[in-house]
Amino acid sequence: MGKLNQVADGVWVRQSAWVWTNSIAVCGEDGLILIDPGIDGSELSRLADDVDRLGIPVVAGFSTHPHWDHLLWHSRFGDVPRYATPAATHVASRARERAQAMAAESASGIPLDLIALITPLPGDGGPVPGEIIGHQAHAVGHAAVLLADRGVLLAGDMLSDVLIPLFDSRQDDQVGAYEAALDRLGEAAGHVDVVVPGHGAIAEGPETAARLAADRAYIDALRRGEEPVDARLGPHADWLSGPHRSNLEQARGR
Repeated sequence: MGKLNQVADGVWVRQSAWVWTNSIAVCGEDGLILIDPGIDGSELSRLADDVDRLGIPVVAGFSTHPHWDHLLWHSRFGDVPRYATPAATHVASRARERAQAMAAESASGIPLDLIALITPLPGDGGPVPGEIIGHQAHAVGHAAVLLADRGVLLAGDMLSDVLIPLFDSRQDDQVGAYEAALDRLGEAAGHVDVVVPGHGAIAEGPETAARLAADRAYIDALRRGEEPVDARLGPHADWLSGPHRSNLEQARGR
C-alpha cells in the first residue's frame, strides 16, 4: 500500500489507504493509460508523483464504470482524453453533479471540476490495450480489461476479496446480469495469472478461483431466495462507508 507497484510487464498498481482503491497504470503504444485513479486528493497527488518517477507520459484515462470513485482525475495527469464504455459515459455525463456531490461528501481534496469528464471509448479500444469485456453487473456499462499478453485481468468492481456482489437498481435482473458477468470474467481469468479488482487485494493463482466461487455462492443464495452467508458482509465491511455505503446497506437489509 502507498506506492506504485509493478504486477506485470507494463502494468503498475497503487492502492489507496482509504477504501483500498486500486489505481492502475498500463503502458500502451504511446504512453500510460491511467485506469480508475483515486481516491482522495492526497492519494491522487501521490499517484502523480509515482507516475512522474516512471518517466512515461500519460496519454489517456479509462473508467471501468460510472460510480464517482472511478471517475476521478488530477490536473497533474494532464489534459488527455478520458474514456469509458458508451453506456457508462452516458450515465456519468447525466449524473455528473451527483457524482461531484458524493465525492465532496465522502473524501477530501478531490478536484471536483475534473470528475466524469469522459468520452465514449472507440470501438477498436482506442489507446486502451487489450480486450474490453463489457457487462451489466454492478453498474451500467461496466467493463473489465483483459491484458492476455501480460497475464493480467483488470476487473473493475468485480472479483474482490472485500466487496460483495453489489447491484445497480436502475437495471433489471441484476442477479442474471451478475451470473453472466461472472461467466465472462471466469473465462477471461483462465488466461491470466493476476487479477486486479477495483478495491481490495490483488488475486494470484488459486485465489482467483476462490473469489469466483465466493461470488457465485452469493448469487446462488439470492437466486434460491436465501440469505447469503459471506464474510465480506461482516463488521469489517464498514470500510465501504465511502463509495458503496448505500449498496452495502441494501445488501445487508436484503
